[in-house]
Amino acid sequence: MQTVYYLNFEGIQLARFELDDFLRLETVFREECGQEGVFYFDEIQNISGWEMYIRQLVDQGEQVLITGSNASMLSRELGTKLTGRHISKQLYPFSYKEYLALKNSDHNIQQFEDFYKNGGFPEYVKTGETDILKNLFQDIYYRDILQRNDLRNEVAVKSLLSYLISNIGKLTSYNKLKNIAEVGSGNTISQLMQHFENAYLMFSLQKWDYSIKKQMVNPKKVYCIDNGIISINSFSFSENKGRLLENAVFIELKRRNLEVYYFKEKGECDFVIKQGNSIVQAIQVCYDLNTDNQNREINGLMEAAKKFNLNSGLILTFDQKDEISTSGIKISILPVLKWMIG
Repeated sequence: MQTVYYLNFEGIQLARFELDDFLRLETVFREECGQEGVFYFDEIQNISGWEMYIRQLVDQGEQVLITGSNASMLSRELGTKLTGRHISKQLYPFSYKEYLALKNSDHNIQQFEDFYKNGGFPEYVKTGETDILKNLFQDIYYRDILQRNDLRNEVAVKSLLSYLISNIGKLTSYNKLKNIAEVGSGNTISQLMQHFENAYLMFSLQKWDYSIKKQMVNPKKVYCIDNGIISINSFSFSENKGRLLENAVFIELKRRNLEVYYFKEKGECDFVIKQGNSIVQAIQVCYDLNTDNQNREINGLMEAAKKFNLNSGLILTFDQKDEISTSGIKISILPVLKWMIG
């Protein structure tokens, strides 16, 4: 078994850790654990100048693994200081497949309902203790959003987060959100949304448009990293099941590293997938396809399919399965759980 030199930089005892201390730490590692090992640092972005030491280790041929909970570390520090010297992986809460593996269970309706209601954070999946999710949310809120970005207007941040979590998947604009948070401008909302995304808590989805400028100014849809966080911070599950299902699909699309937008002209299609310069798939999500919503859901999907010259579309529901052909376009209706494991 290979030796691992591990240190988590979140502990308060490391609050005064500086760049020069890495060399002393390396000496301790080798004296206590042996001369050969893999360096593993968690939350290393808390140490100023860390990338200089990591680059030195990599240039010396050492194996290094670093993990962190903030997206800016991935995009900025790794991209500028470790160009060509790193491979980045984004980890999400458990997928449905991983959830089933942990539960040692085959897929079925009850397992999927538990998953899409409670989310996929491993510790919560194992224990079912709601305090785990509550504490996790508070840690992200205070440490990764307020403290890391030195935000002083806690009331505005909390109001914005509360609104977004209670309105998952709904269209909204920065001008509307600035009134809810009671801040001076849409630019402030834009900055707060960036902080939420950097903390891997909330994600904004842009409307598809060939104009990048229009994409930026059009209304957004906002989703959350995990359905469990929505369930403990929003209204009841029974009233929110359609939004939870849509959020679960969005996170799965993110997990699959797909470039996703929503589509809206006369009707609306929840997700369109872009590959290269083309939209290659259109996906609609609804908990239950019925006589009240069938025309709206199908028409929105058909409009997107025709717009992008697609010969098929997909409607994901809780447990329905069917196939419809209309105007030369085949529409597959599938249970989300089948789509997630397939």
